[in-house]
Amino acid sequence: MSDRPAAGGDTPAGPAATGRSVVVDRPGAHRLVTGPVPVPGPGEVRVRVAAAGICMSDREVYDGHRDPAYVRYPVTPGHEWSGTVEAVGPGVAPELVGRKTVAEGFRACGTCTRCRTGETSLCTGGYEETGFTVPGAFADHVVVPGRLLHLLDNDADLRAAALLEPAAVVAAAVRTCRPEPGERIAVVGAGTLGLLAVQLLAATSPAELTVVDPRAERGAAARLFGATDSRTPEEAKDAHGRYDLVVETAGAPTTAAAACLLARRGGRVVLTGMFAPGATGIDPALLTLGQLTVHGVFGAPSAAWAFAVRAFTSGVLDPGPLITHEFPLERFGEAVALVGGGDPGTGKVLLRP
Repeated sequence: MSDRPAAGGDTPAGPAATGRSVVVDRPGAHRLVTGPVPVPGPGEVRVRVAAAGICMSDREVYDGHRDPAYVRYPVTPGHEWSGTVEAVGPGVAPELVGRKTVAEGFRACGTCTRCRTGETSLCTGGYEETGFTVPGAFADHVVVPGRLLHLLDNDADLRAAALLEPAAVVAAAVRTCRPEPGERIAVVGAGTLGLLAVQLLAATSPAELTVVDPRAERGAAARLFGATDSRTPEEAKDAHGRYDLVVETAGAPTTAAAACLLARRGGRVVLTGMFAPGATGIDPALLTLGQLTVHGVFGAPSAAWAFAVRAFTSGVLDPGPLITHEFPLERFGEAVALVGGGDPGTGKVLLRP
């Protein structure tokens, strides 16, 4: 069977071709579904999924803890993924077939004021995101608009590339905070986002790069990725007011306030964690008297995706060592239970269709 697109754009998959997908019907209830291989529509591509990461947002979808405005049941989760273009719909270049790729999750409209200024993660055209409101990559195939693809080199490691979505979020934070050589930098949280942040920030030649996390094992991992120091939250109290830049990645109830306390007067703080309403505990007087600049990051605009892919391609960013567990689709329930379970030995968990 040829892997070139047939007339009309799609690659023929055979009359009996089927694919599997994990469907979360409602919180706590999932099933593995087998059905026809999806056909890409105009402007779309079908990607054969190589690997898909499970993050806390997916766990929140499964547990029913995600804001109802940002999920639509039933849903096939999976917004962190990599794969190979298998078919294209009408209007998409057939040369994409066979290319390794990742893709942006936000289905930004591309025409609103925010999109036209490059802030695609702030699109005002309505929230749509792969894996939350439209089918994601916990499946054999995922269909996405071709305009959202970020192509990879032919020899790219697709297992590691599945982490380029969280890497793009970290890239958005780094681009926002504009680190300069010789600065003192702290990263609060040593999960996937935190360790990816350490890699990107280490490349900016900081004078100090300290990671704050209660888990000694994660602190040790951060040192391997380029951190110069690691501290527990208790130990970090001695460093309040020390850092030019603080990047918060944990989203825990105390970490936003802790990040602000670590910043020097006139310093910068970037928050990437997803916080429950009212959970940050930031003292407004500290912001005013300390003249702190605080930025929030939600997702990643197109430019941050391009930044992350360049860092990955050049070798500055190496997400592979963060992966600790890999499961087939059939073991989704076991895999999602590991995420957020508190085991310091659990890093990034992948599904491998």
